[in-house]
Amino acid sequence: MIDDAVDGMLKNDLRSLQKRGLFRHPRTRSSRQGPVITIQGRRYINFASNDYLGLAAHPDIIKAAQDAVVRFGVGAGASRLLAGGTVLHERLEKAVAAFKGTEAALVFNSGYAANTGIIPSIANEGDAVFSDALNHASIVDGCRLSRAEKHIYAHRDMKHLEVLLCQAKSARRKIIITDSVFSMDGDIAPLTDLAAVARKYRALLYLDDAHGTGLLGQGKGALEHFGIKPEPWILQMGTFSKALGTFGAFAAGSRIMIDWLVNRSRSFIFSTALPPPVIAASLAALRLLGKDKALISRLLHNKNLLTSGLQGLGLDSMGSETPIIPVRTRTIKKTLALSNYLFLKGIYAPAIRPPTVAEPRIRLTVTAGHTEGHIEKLLKALKTFGEKRKE
Repeated sequence: MIDDAVDGMLKNDLRSLQKRGLFRHPRTRSSRQGPVITIQGRRYINFASNDYLGLAAHPDIIKAAQDAVVRFGVGAGASRLLAGGTVLHERLEKAVAAFKGTEAALVFNSGYAANTGIIPSIANEGDAVFSDALNHASIVDGCRLSRAEKHIYAHRDMKHLEVLLCQAKSARRKIIITDSVFSMDGDIAPLTDLAAVARKYRALLYLDDAHGTGLLGQGKGALEHFGIKPEPWILQMGTFSKALGTFGAFAAGSRIMIDWLVNRSRSFIFSTALPPPVIAASLAALRLLGKDKALISRLLHNKNLLTSGLQGLGLDSMGSETPIIPVRTRTIKKTLALSNYLFLKGIYAPAIRPPTVAEPRIRLTVTAGHTEGHIEKLLKALKTFGEKRKE
């Protein structure tokens, strides 16, 4: 009886999602990640990948992972604190610290695990966190898990942030939290202003550089992009799973901060370490990024080509400044129609809908691996869809 009642409630809720155009299901590919992927036996130009530099299937990275399998096996077998880590984990952390210009770094199993483990460990009862309204869901959940007082400031609005900081005078510690690149809009946080506000109010600045690492600042990330030194009161989080093409995440900051995370971050302490082949792949990706600057040049060329093409079609890219380029569609119905139309034309560009975003859109991500032909095909399909809508 209880099972029937639960099933009934879930079925009703799922039907409601379907009626509102909000039901989701995963697509499964049978190919490597890349600018062209295979789904159900058909090839699609892929404009949904965060593999910005096209490294996910790079032969050097594959070779590094294969060598690590032979030497260390597949699984880690335990958490880092129980010797689940290898010398590769330690090398990667040293490489990340050197890459980000910090005293130390710590590897986490994913960006989500990093944010939900780091934020509660640095923000406790008596503290106050100040989070951008469009921060990623993992930041939102990390703030919820903390016992700190929560304040949400309007997107990139420094005046509103200062008002909230003034209102929290009694807070023991203040932590300002922001994405560097906002993953659904493609705009960049005003880090010069944020750093100035953090200094003024003696606040810790926590920077989620998941989409900035490998993309901004010649690959080194948002701080480098703005010419900001990695001060001890700035803690960075980044991922290997976007531009670096592998998997996992990291924190980079002062030695004291990293030691604190080792001892207090629950998602680090209570997770089995990442497999050695994944760690080896990330090391190889960092080396590639350091020696092949043409990757970023190709990416920026493709970004500019697509952005100018969208502007020529009169489409609204919602102020994007990066290879994350949303196309405003205004309604869920039109968003689904456009995504389905593109899919029929051999282009994979999924609909992004609430609750992921407040306003539906097609989120296009262009990579260094796309050719001009890929971009031209997308623009032609968008133009044809717009013409059909006017008929």
